[in-house]
Amino acid sequence: MAEVVLENVTKVYPGGVKAVNALSLHVADREFVVLVGPSGCGKSTTLRMVAGLEEVTSGIIRIGDRVVNDVAPKDRDIAMVFQNYALYPHMTVYKNMAFGLKLRGVPRREIDEKVRSVARMLGIESLLDRKPRELSGGQRQRVALGRAIVRTPKAFLFDEPLSNLDAKLRVEMRAELKKLHRRLATTTLYVTHDQEEALTLGDRVVVMKDGVIQQCAPPLEVYSRPVNRFVAGFVGTPPMNFLNGRILAEADTLYFDEGSARLRLPDRLARLLRHRAGEPMVLGIRPEGLSHVPTGRYAGRENTLTATVQVVEPLGDKMDLHVATPAHDHLVCRVEADPSLRDGMKLTLHLNMDGAHVFEPGEAGVNVSLDVTGERASAYQTV
Repeated sequence: MAEVVLENVTKVYPGGVKAVNALSLHVADREFVVLVGPSGCGKSTTLRMVAGLEEVTSGIIRIGDRVVNDVAPKDRDIAMVFQNYALYPHMTVYKNMAFGLKLRGVPRREIDEKVRSVARMLGIESLLDRKPRELSGGQRQRVALGRAIVRTPKAFLFDEPLSNLDAKLRVEMRAELKKLHRRLATTTLYVTHDQEEALTLGDRVVVMKDGVIQQCAPPLEVYSRPVNRFVAGFVGTPPMNFLNGRILAEADTLYFDEGSARLRLPDRLARLLRHRAGEPMVLGIRPEGLSHVPTGRYAGRENTLTATVQVVEPLGDKMDLHVATPAHDHLVCRVEADPSLRDGMKLTLHLNMDGAHVFEPGEAGVNVSLDVTGERASAYQTV
């Protein structure tokens, strides 16, 4: 096994298009790191540079103790699993899994032992004589995984391997991948556009935008302490609600003026933001932080908004309410299922301000509600 290190890696395509910009990342030995972000953010380009399928414009890539910038892909001792499986259609499952070992001159008996052992591990031993066209999508994905595993590489690279599977199978394969990583303990760099997949799989999650790392941290930290508005809006389903307004100070109390209501900021935020009184800011609150029922963490009369229900989306034991306030056209609340909730009805929304964040204006506005010396510093850590 080996660590993977990227130091100030940049990729510029013809025409001056900068796909990856001075990216630094340290994937520790046996760690599972997930790169996530919208299309065009540079995550797949980063993975392909590690694999050797794209040239590095500048910067250094190390796998183990070796700089691999000029090393051919076949000599980097990594295994890559692609979105489209990339299986040889004329070969059986057995031959697909054995092919890489055969090219490396591994003895036939050893190949047979490895292929059959990995096939048992993945539950595809009965499929070894079939060809890819005779397999389901999930079975093909297991074969692609098996072909990578038999090589016992220094690192696994996954490029959106589950995106072609249906929703139910994706969930099942996520669990299988997590079990496999626990069993094999191989350094893994995984790319996906699905933030739910990123949060469930990664030891750390790297959120990217425009070729730059926005945040690199454990999944729960990325979710609960996003460093800027982009991360806050990208991670989480449904995404975080953003309310434009300004900070108001009144005696010893700090408020956020949303335009139609004043929301009292908890002491934690008041201590951090008192010097920002009078400035325009953006309040961020997740859908589960709003409720139409004034109980528990939502109790109290101060932090409420008058809202009109636009759309009700039933989700079994939960409901998503799409609502509008006098000052904001669209907010989403995730609440317990309640058949009495209907489109067009008026509600009083109660906000759990203990879970709120405050951002500077702009799409990438910094989260000013994090402790600069503590929480935000750790959240920005990338190497």
